Amino acid sequence: MDHPSKSCAVCGRRIEWRKKWARDWDSVRYCSAGCRTTGVRSVDLELESAIIDLLAAWPARTTICASDVARLLGGEDWQALMEPARQAARRLAAVGRIEVLQRGAVVDPSRAKGPIHLRRIDH
Repeated sequence: MDHPSKSCAVCGRRIEWRKKWARDWDSVRYCSAGCRTTGVRSVDLELESAIIDLLAAWPARTTICASDVARLLGGEDWQALMEPARQAARRLAAVGRIEVLQRGAVVDPSRAKGPIHLRRIDH
């Protein structure tokens, strides 16, 4: 049997169906207690917006690096925003707004390790 999956509302990682969640699968929103505690902060929404704005400023099919977004919003402390920027990218990819790439190929953002590039999806 092929079970459904969904994306965490905070980090954007894929949540795989588990038997213990069978009765309340529709209410599962977070992949962990950490994500449930943290929630989506205002900086997370700013990062999403910055990703969309940066991609809109470039020609179609152009990619940006997640670090570009972290540097834009974080200034000298941009490294602290790297994981939140990756999370924002995963959330946007989960709803079909962008694609996440590594070495020029689209990858599953939940499994991507190392540098990622982001490209908008034009519908």
